[in-house]
Amino acid sequence: MQQTPEEILSRAVELCSPHQVDVTLARMAGEIAARLSDSDPLVLCVMKGAVVFAGSLLPLLRFPLDFDYVHATRYRDQTQGGALDWIVFPGDKVSGRHVLVLDDILDEGHTLAAIRERCLREGAVSFHSAVLLEKQIDRPKPITADFVGICVPDRYVFGYGMDVNGRWRNLPGIYALR
Repeated sequence: MQQTPEEILSRAVELCSPHQVDVTLARMAGEIAARLSDSDPLVLCVMKGAVVFAGSLLPLLRFPLDFDYVHATRYRDQTQGGALDWIVFPGDKVSGRHVLVLDDILDEGHTLAAIRERCLREGAVSFHSAVLLEKQIDRPKPITADFVGICVPDRYVFGYGMDVNGRWRNLPGIYALR
């Protein structure tokens, strides 16, 4: 029998408090500004998971930028990834631009690597990525994020935009399943 969302949360472990996330976002905004503030970047939010991250980070970026989103998923409300499904890509907006992609988590790296490949193929001048979380796994990843918020253990995490069975994206902290 599947657990209810309330049961899942009651058994979860808080990995990062809302305060820790806020401190991390301020640090990341400074790092991103130092590198990209003069480039008028196109910032792409990876839907759905990075929407809370992007919504919190964007007001901290005090420089001109353009904003759009990409929707590519391997999870579709599941706890294990499958084949990459392209739902939305901003098309010609990428050509000739410095692109910064905001994603919730760098797990195995397949989705972010595919987004990088597509942006460069579509004519991006440069590609940068910022992830709120990087999962520490014992396998090589096909991409390294330019800006990393918090490193987390190899566990299923949720909250702050990331879901477990389609729920709990709205939590202000980061949690892990037991």
